[in-house]
Amino acid sequence: MARIRILIGSHLCTNTRALREARALIEAGHDVSIQGVWFDKTLIARDESLLLKAPYHFEPVVNLRKHGLLPRLRRRIGVESWRRSRRFSPAGLGYGIREHLRAARAAEADLTIAHSEGTMWVATQLAAKGQRVGIDFENWFSGVIRPEEQSQQPVDAIRALEHRILHCARYRIAPSRAMARALGEFAGVEPPHCVYNAFPMAALHAPAPPVSDRKNHRAPSLHWFSSRLTPGRGLTTLMAALRYLQYPAELNLRGDLAGADKKWFARLVPEEWRERILIHPTVHDSEMLPRIASHDIGLALESGATRGRDLTIAKKTFHYMLAGLAVVATDTTGHKEIAGNSLGAMQLVPPDHPVALAAAIDAWLAFPEHLKLARQAATRATKETFCWELVREQLLDELALALAND
Repeated sequence: MARIRILIGSHLCTNTRALREARALIEAGHDVSIQGVWFDKTLIARDESLLLKAPYHFEPVVNLRKHGLLPRLRRRIGVESWRRSRRFSPAGLGYGIREHLRAARAAEADLTIAHSEGTMWVATQLAAKGQRVGIDFENWFSGVIRPEEQSQQPVDAIRALEHRILHCARYRIAPSRAMARALGEFAGVEPPHCVYNAFPMAALHAPAPPVSDRKNHRAPSLHWFSSRLTPGRGLTTLMAALRYLQYPAELNLRGDLAGADKKWFARLVPEEWRERILIHPTVHDSEMLPRIASHDIGLALESGATRGRDLTIAKKTFHYMLAGLAVVATDTTGHKEIAGNSLGAMQLVPPDHPVALAAAIDAWLAFPEHLKLARQAATRATKETFCWELVREQLLDELALALAND
């Protein structure tokens, strides 16, 4: 049995990938703990609910709700030192970086796995002291920074950290084969293992309230979700596509909409669709699957505007398929990687192309029997290829290599 420490840069409930990883490692017989950061009252409550039955220990190395002034100040100084003088400080990569390092050192784990930019820096510090470390590239961290943001971000410093961790980490995983290959080429090393952001089939049988977001059950329902309704998430293209749809449908969106984004979104919505668009708040993970399952077509509209976004596979894509939805997705490299094994559950469209998006949706709305077959294919493809029960074997193989004696 190995002692394994997982480092995340935020709340427990916002990192389902780390939670699945922790459970898989525990089921393999290891002692697992997770360390993160607390800053939001609602998310703290969700974390505490998760921990009631969790088989792992969770340590918030910083609780910004109680003593957040100094960690906030350190991060602000780290961010501003780059913006004003181009001096890199790891404190600018997240809250509580110093506390993360202190806690990780004290844990003396057999393997410490980083999941974010800031904790990646922590892992390199541990590796320099001879400790065994790993990295989960939930995203290609430097590769998801948009061009207009790069002048405000220490991109070169993050790339240097990625290069270093790819060389020193004993455990390395990525969310798509395409990203794994690209990371290997970037650092001149063997590619990381691919571990998809898949969900367990067992979730379909978990007790859940019979909930539905829909208002009009007579019309097919389109579904899109993210943590927030903001620009850059495919919503501009989606709203433009609604004008071209030839068949009736209802659109259900899930995500927080606040501040200036309300005005931005209000300008996007076609007048004739205002009564057919429903916006729902984010919910606890235990509610997500039954809510998604109450719809018909899931929309995974990644722009592919950055290399990281192009190479990854949106987690929502696997969530839609598990819930039995047909999927319309943009034709990123990541989505192309899995579309061929979707058994007809996915249609791919070019990014930022409202007419093509509308045509793909209409192709299913026009023929309900085809939509039914696509939904059945989604569940079958998940069971045969994309469920966590199969995917986690890649993770366990990588772990065995990481823990093997040299």
